[in-house]
Amino acid sequence: MNGGWNIFPIVAAVVVMLSAVAAAIALIRKERSVVAMTLSALSIVAMGGFIALLWMTLERPPLRTMGETRLWYSFFLLIAGLFTYARWRYRWIMLFSTLLATVFMVINILRPEIHDQTLMPALQSVWFVPHVAVYMFSYALLGCATLLAIASLLRPNIGADEGIERLLYGGLAFLSIGMLTGALWAKDAWGAYWSWDAKEAWAAATWSLYLVAIHMARSVMNVKSQRAYYIVIIVAFIALQMCWYGVNYLPSAADSIHAYNQ
Repeated sequence: MNGGWNIFPIVAAVVVMLSAVAAAIALIRKERSVVAMTLSALSIVAMGGFIALLWMTLERPPLRTMGETRLWYSFFLLIAGLFTYARWRYRWIMLFSTLLATVFMVINILRPEIHDQTLMPALQSVWFVPHVAVYMFSYALLGCATLLAIASLLRPNIGADEGIERLLYGGLAFLSIGMLTGALWAKDAWGAYWSWDAKEAWAAATWSLYLVAIHMARSVMNVKSQRAYYIVIIVAFIALQMCWYGVNYLPSAADSIHAYNQ
């Protein structure tokens, strides 16, 4: 395992500490806290700096393995949490985004993967970086929307619908761009835009569920429809997890054209 990856536990500890303090301050202060946002921004810089270091060490984009995509997801979760707090002042959102990002960082520490310089021919494409990075960013936005939906399901009076809707719009937009770049990449690499393997089938299902959620956002009129709206968002996020890594455990994964991310 390369030297760049060996320092990740230290970086993760710094990132979690800064993010946790920022989240605590945000919870305590009723008004928007500049200190909390600054500490959160520093944690994002630290995480981004490590990703940049790993990129230079590997001499390739750190986007190939599941462990590497978890790094990006944690990074973008912190960004999405800070953005949501700064834009809508949901005081607890940074706590939840920090906890979720921490889970993925801990998984990377407990279950590190081989991070070598190998990049198979199919990944040596101009679409590789934008496709995976855009997907990870969309996953982070949709993750924050899910956290708000869960909170709203438990406490309907928190008034998070505007934030949920905006995050859904942004998340679905980037998810759509990710699917489009993936189709263009597939055309270059395999000669077809779409193959309907397990990962692509789950991607289509996930995209459709979020589209349903966005349509529901415009027709939420009462408590019952609100609860259904939140539940659809949660189910869509579960489908997203299946699309991201759950399909790797299916028997069909061995024959998938996406098997390179193992």
